[in-house]
Amino acid sequence: MRTASRFVIVIIFLGVVLGGIFGYKFMQFGQMKEMMSQPQPPAIISVTKATTETWQPAIKAVGSVEAVNGIAVSNEVPGVIETVNFESGDTVSKGDVLIRLDAAIDEAALRTRRAEAQLAQQEFKRVSDLLPKRAVSQSQYDEAKANFDAAGARVNEAEAQLSKKVIRAPFDGTLGIRMVDQGEYLPTGTPIVEINMLDPIYVDYTLSEKYMPDVARGYPVSVTVAAVPDRVFEGEVSAINTSVNPETRTVRMRATLSNEDSLLRPGMFATIQTGQPRDNEVVTLPRTAISYNTYGNFVFVVAENDKGEQVVNRRSVMTGEVRDGRASITSGLEAGETVVAKGLLRLRAGQRVDIQDESGQEASE
Repeated sequence: MRTASRFVIVIIFLGVVLGGIFGYKFMQFGQMKEMMSQPQPPAIISVTKATTETWQPAIKAVGSVEAVNGIAVSNEVPGVIETVNFESGDTVSKGDVLIRLDAAIDEAALRTRRAEAQLAQQEFKRVSDLLPKRAVSQSQYDEAKANFDAAGARVNEAEAQLSKKVIRAPFDGTLGIRMVDQGEYLPTGTPIVEINMLDPIYVDYTLSEKYMPDVARGYPVSVTVAAVPDRVFEGEVSAINTSVNPETRTVRMRATLSNEDSLLRPGMFATIQTGQPRDNEVVTLPRTAISYNTYGNFVFVVAENDKGEQVVNRRSVMTGEVRDGRASITSGLEAGETVVAKGLLRLRAGQRVDIQDESGQEASE
């Protein structure tokens, strides 16, 4: 009997405890249901309208800036630097002397060659005067003439060798950092200084072969670089390669741009927009009005429900090119429709909203 009584007592105790727990949870559920049944206040939103704009279609690509002329100046003959006539960063003209190598031996050799040429000239003149008198043979005349011509050629060779001891700017341009010092011995082919022609300047890039019918010489291009993010450089297509790369199926393009202030430098990474000679009507929205994610882009469109209340509905859209903070909408939205301008993450489909203007004041009914 004692065991049965204890069992009954335990059962009653557990029933009281579980009943209390269930009763408390039921009360909480009722309170939550009552709270959820009450209407939520509408969210305050800013809106914008999808607008139609005229955009010139463009093909986007990436490439690099290249100098029209750009080399590392080097020496053709070895020698010791006698004088350095430039500083790093100088602007030079074609033919300006950059460095002179010690040329004492070459100057002496030239004097020797000129003396030999003068002697050969005198001998040739003497034989030429004697030939009409038949005092010399034709073979002696021919030999004297050959010696005279050879002596002149040796003079030209010595002069050319001496001129290589003076290194000059090969074209107009801007010098880089000097890589040699006065008194230094330069083996043949030693880099001395970089020189680049910076205005105009090239931008080289590639396009897929499918775009070949859409581009031609003279088409406008717009170029941006990370070094000058707030500047757009304008130019035009100046050359298109005659063949397609069989590995990448791309064609190499070249655009020429003005670069008067030398902001563009060879080697810069560039983003290029190749324009088309026509205009397209496109529907656009601010980028902040579009939610971009892996599963597709969407916007919140403002509409009225059956009660005449303003609500937002989620709608998937296809986006295209982006320009100046606005994105083109290729499908999913019509011009004139009102969408939420920003703050999309705090909204849900079907939520009631109140529209405010840009000053933050609630719009009047």
